[in-house]
Amino acid sequence: MKTYKHIFLDLDRTLWDFDANSRAALNDIYENHQLGRYFESPETFVNIYHKHNDLLWERYREGKIKKDLLRSLRFELALLDVKIENPELAREIGEDYLSLSTEKTIIFPYTHEILSYLQKKYPLYILTNGFRETQFSKLRNCDLQKYFHTVFTSETIGYNKPHPKIFQWALNSVNARKSESLMIGDDLEVDILGAKSYGIDQVYFNPEKLAHNEDPSFEIQSLIELKDIL
Repeated sequence: MKTYKHIFLDLDRTLWDFDANSRAALNDIYENHQLGRYFESPETFVNIYHKHNDLLWERYREGKIKKDLLRSLRFELALLDVKIENPELAREIGEDYLSLSTEKTIIFPYTHEILSYLQKKYPLYILTNGFRETQFSKLRNCDLQKYFHTVFTSETIGYNKPHPKIFQWALNSVNARKSESLMIGDDLEVDILGAKSYGIDQVYFNPEKLAHNEDPSFEIQSLIELKDIL
């Protein structure tokens, strides 16, 4: 077993349950803005939103759009899908979503237990593509910030995972060697293949047991399994 000295973790869908928290926030928005006037059901609204959000996030990671445009455009396009052209409503919903979603505190099972365990053995760092202010809010509201030495965001660094320069920046900032570093994340392309391409070991967090053809250094279905690796 290799000896690691620096542990980097993704936040969304690795520690903070993005899907559950996002759905809860979108359900609140559906009620607060009376979106039943336009959409058949909350599920219809959520599905249409995610269709546009996923595509826009891909463009954001590629540097093709800015975050301010992403925040409102995803809702503007969702409204246009039901023939509602209302950029002002989309902007209001976008602002509400950021506020509401970061207040949600659903985290994956064993998050506090495993972070408390790891903190006693290693310096821990967050390495995330999420927006700086929202990620800090999530960590604070879930009482997770106490575990981490540093929070690295793509917005601050100027590169998104899986670009090698975001990994390079993070490791250089803490004087970490590749051979002594480990990346833990849920996104096979962004976290795992990004880290692998840069030359550091990876733990693929795959709670849904999704089929794939990659070969990460480690793969787990529950965060508590990290005790078997670290």
